[in-house]
Amino acid sequence: MSNQPIRLGIISALQQEQNGLVDFMEHPQASTRGMRNYVGGTLWGIDAVCVLSRVGKVAAAATAATLIERFGVTHVLFTGVAGGVGEEVRVGDVVVADDLVQHDMDARPLFPVFEIPLTGQSRLPSDRHLTQTVARAARRFLHEELHEVVTEDDRHLFRLQEPRLHLGLVASGDEFIHSRDRLGDLRTVLPEVLAVEMEGAAVAQVCFEFGLPFAIIRTISDGANEAAPIDFLQFIDRVASRYAVGIVKQVCEMLKN
Repeated sequence: MSNQPIRLGIISALQQEQNGLVDFMEHPQASTRGMRNYVGGTLWGIDAVCVLSRVGKVAAAATAATLIERFGVTHVLFTGVAGGVGEEVRVGDVVVADDLVQHDMDARPLFPVFEIPLTGQSRLPSDRHLTQTVARAARRFLHEELHEVVTEDDRHLFRLQEPRLHLGLVASGDEFIHSRDRLGDLRTVLPEVLAVEMEGAAVAQVCFEFGLPFAIIRTISDGANEAAPIDFLQFIDRVASRYAVGIVKQVCEMLKN
């Protein structure tokens, strides 16, 4: 991590994924740009700007670009939920992306599948140092704080016995994956993918083009299968923000030391 002062842009797609975070912000100041409310202030000793992007790649990209151009953030963190891929990735686990791919990017025959035209990139690596910090923060939250902030009833409901941290490939696309067949198709072409969602790789592309460090953290809300719509709605209402607040707090405390 460089020695420059940090201004952390924190993005989530939905209110439930970031609910309560701004309540911990000191001296919050809100402003509206492009139909989005950006709230700046100090979070656990770190200069930060929080914003809800709404759902999808275009919404996320516009939000990330505004954070960089208008609010001068130096680092970007996306926190939210995702569908888990594979038997080892379960509801309540946390996936931190070390690479991201837009699974719906296909400009063949002009460019190889998944390659973002005119960038030469198909997989976008997250910033190594920030990602390592986020992974340590998530691991600490899971091991030391989860049982304090998530009720016993919710831990039982979602079977959050010993949630685990995973580091690997996250795939993004403008599609809510809720079919075993569709998920199987994705795993055929991206066998190492750990989570599917709708914003991360778009944020990654913007940060890549602006040369800013970023990290993407996803709490697994469902199995990206036929039960996904029900599991997603319950998890996001009852649990998601507790993960976000707990992990972001740990990230901020690590970044300021």
